[in-house]
Amino acid sequence: MQLKTILNRVEKFKSFVYRDAKWGEPIDGRPCLIIPVVARTNSRPICSVCERSSPGYDTLKVRRFEFIPIWNIAVFFEYGLRRVNCARCGVKAEKLPWATGKQTLTTTYMQFLAHWARKLSWKEVAVSFQTSWEKVFRAVQYAVQWGLNHREIGPVFAIGVDEIQYAKGHKYLTLVYQIDDLTRLLWIGQDRTVETFEKFFTMIGAQASKQIEFVCSDMWQPYLRVIGEKCAQALHILDRFHIVAKMNNALDDVRAAEARKLRAAGHQPLLHKSRWCLLKRKHNLTDTQRFRLRDLVQYNLKTVRAYLLKEDFH
Repeated sequence: MQLKTILNRVEKFKSFVYRDAKWGEPIDGRPCLIIPVVARTNSRPICSVCERSSPGYDTLKVRRFEFIPIWNIAVFFEYGLRRVNCARCGVKAEKLPWATGKQTLTTTYMQFLAHWARKLSWKEVAVSFQTSWEKVFRAVQYAVQWGLNHREIGPVFAIGVDEIQYAKGHKYLTLVYQIDDLTRLLWIGQDRTVETFEKFFTMIGAQASKQIEFVCSDMWQPYLRVIGEKCAQALHILDRFHIVAKMNNALDDVRAAEARKLRAAGHQPLLHKSRWCLLKRKHNLTDTQRFRLRDLVQYNLKTVRAYLLKEDFH
């Protein structure tokens, strides 16, 4: 079985024909296989801008397009691009079915590298297939861009918003997730500002924003502001961790103020060493703290009333 037969089975292109393969100059010690590709005589080139069939103008120099290697042999398609004389767009390079733009990698090879980049690190993919890190990067970039162009947001009824730190210092990304029947990452934005979060709602549009019924977020003020403006109809569910943290801070302020007031008035220091008795969850208290808390709640203090409100929330 000839190599042309295999290629016509797995990678056949209409209006193009494979010629006999030949050996090329070794690349970094690897054997190299060159497969010439020619256009059919009766075929007309397609404009890469408007994708309309147009008469030919001239032919550019032969270029090589890297294909998936076989048996540790580098494989290249070799083809001289035609330029079209398009009545609408002018003189443009033709559209190729195996590559896009000025890419030197075939689309199939980029999909191959991007698939392995989901399983291994980009460096490991580059080493495994004896290619460069930059080529793996371009392959992943192509796959991501294709996914964004063909993504269907669909109706989204519940979203979650959070930030993630990606560098030293206060460098954050804003992440928006879909958390209803389908759980997936919808959008990533630079920083965690009002302008950043507004870009998400610009992307999905006003109609999709009105369909959102539930929003989960923390208490970061820019998120609260944008959610109030763009999703006023949605039920806003705040992050329990941040609510409890703010309640604990308020309780601690009440305890400290009341302890100073009792000390200034010359009363018994009832709140001395009581901070963690009041702030910790009941199941985390030590035996000593549990007995100390039992004695403390018998008094009618502001601190005790604040503590009981916190426990009612739990």
